Amino acid sequence: MKVFKNFKDYSSQKPLALSLGMFDGVHLGHKSIIDALTKVGTQNNLETAILTFWPHPRFVFNPNEDLKLLNTIDEKKLLIEKYGVNNLFLKEFDDEFRNLTGEEFVRQILVDQLNVKYLIIGYDHSFGKNKSGNFALLQELSKELDFEVDQMEAINIHENNISSTKVRNALLEGNIKEANEMLGYTYSVSGKVVHGKKIGRTIGYPTANIGTESIKLLPKKGAYIVEVYVKGQFYKGMLSIGTNPTVNGDSLTVEVYILDFNEDIYGENITVQFRDFLHDEIKFEGLDKLIERLDEDKKITNNYGF
Repeated sequence: MKVFKNFKDYSSQKPLALSLGMFDGVHLGHKSIIDALTKVGTQNNLETAILTFWPHPRFVFNPNEDLKLLNTIDEKKLLIEKYGVNNLFLKEFDDEFRNLTGEEFVRQILVDQLNVKYLIIGYDHSFGKNKSGNFALLQELSKELDFEVDQMEAINIHENNISSTKVRNALLEGNIKEANEMLGYTYSVSGKVVHGKKIGRTIGYPTANIGTESIKLLPKKGAYIVEVYVKGQFYKGMLSIGTNPTVNGDSLTVEVYILDFNEDIYGENITVQFRDFLHDEIKFEGLDKLIERLDEDKKITNNYGF
């Protein structure tokens, strides 16, 4: 997959089948769009492309909003490439771009610069200044500018439309299985192993502290069953998101105890895949009570079917 940050860097002998949007999470609704793009591209000898924005436009419009995303930019690239897209446009949402009307965007960018011949958008997608672009506008312009346009229906799970917002909400409520079902893959968090307070090793549960990207959404505080990918192998793990209230912690940490593992991994990149929720963050009366609960969590994790 080729990645472009500037439309002027793109050139191809073939016209494009393209979809645009944030694609945060690259969930099953997004996958249905990509599958449709791939089918159209194969049938009509078109290259496929996704046009998305980085950073998220909401950071531009609401710079003080504490928005967390389901994907880092690297995760988004990997997912879109995995689903077979030929080209990815990562457009900066700058002043010039944000002031284009929907019609100007279609004429100047999609048609003149990118040679789009087939456009697929999501069921609720709008674009351009003041959200002036929509499916009705695209239908109108398609006849004049010689491209085809299609709008995908919403993808439903248990009679609920899938959306990035619903995935975020599920994670923030600890509903890991529901989130994973909407995503179509296992939600994960990655980062380097950093030094912590090393309290875990004194009670028989040494943990790896993960330095995560500030933009990445973390599920709600609590304990989780996870699968840990480190040094090329997968291991079962118990992960904690919280402030360690039992030992009077005051900053949010992401710590994972890796079962059947005893190696020095400081500075290593590590990925944890969330499988299930164990329990909310608890302030225990002492370390003995904490150890009892960790022993119980370990038993549950060991018996969990991965």
